[in-house]
Amino acid sequence: MPPTDRIRDHAGQGAPTVAAQRTRRRLRADRARQLADLLRRQLLTGGFPAGTLPHESTLTTEYRASRNTVRQALDLLRAEGLVERLPGVGTVVVAEKYPHGLDRLMGLAETLHEHGRVTNEVRTMGPVPAPAPVAERLHVAPGADVLCIERLRRLNGLPLSLDLTYIPLDIGTSLLGCDLENTDVFRLLESHTGRRLGHADITLEAVNADAHSAAVLQAPRGAAVLMLERLTHLDDGQPVDLEFIRFRGDRITMSSLLHRSV
Repeated sequence: MPPTDRIRDHAGQGAPTVAAQRTRRRLRADRARQLADLLRRQLLTGGFPAGTLPHESTLTTEYRASRNTVRQALDLLRAEGLVERLPGVGTVVVAEKYPHGLDRLMGLAETLHEHGRVTNEVRTMGPVPAPAPVAERLHVAPGADVLCIERLRRLNGLPLSLDLTYIPLDIGTSLLGCDLENTDVFRLLESHTGRRLGHADITLEAVNADAHSAAVLQAPRGAAVLMLERLTHLDDGQPVDLEFIRFRGDRITMSSLLHRSV
């Protein structure tokens, strides 16, 4: 066989082998991600009441996965800070995420009352000229003063969210001097307006934490945080509260009950 034919023949045999290896690695990575999703759901909903995950061999059998796939899945959960490997003990749950429902209009303390005490550190509070997008959404004149409040919110002492709130000044003035450290703004708004809150428009997205947010939330700079933008209205439709809330994504989960309509 001529040398060129032998080279061509050898390359033809080797290429499928390399491709097959890459395919196997990709499939194992896919299976590891899928297994991590299943295990994450269980550990966040109390599926491992003892706080320890089953042994790797048990997971291998239960999920019909290879040992390498199981280990890779556990590595993914460990990288998220949800589990840790302890010698002589096994893989244990080391972090907890708190549920935040999106199907009811509630303040953070109301939402998480079953999980502990929410406290607020008021970092800034005072009137500021409304930026154009804020003025438009709150239906105030461009440049008119609005009350701006920035709060660091903690659950059981752990930083959970950084909230930036804009409120029309005719309503916000009555909040000055109120106990914002221990009371949700929603409760204060209903108390001082004598009206019920009606509905809210929300947008949820993942953003990278800027240096300020990361430092305040004690999160790694550039880490992904959940950013909830919420415009809340009174029951007569008047917009009353525009918020930009940055949640630590490793400490909160968002959930809702949706109904299909056609």
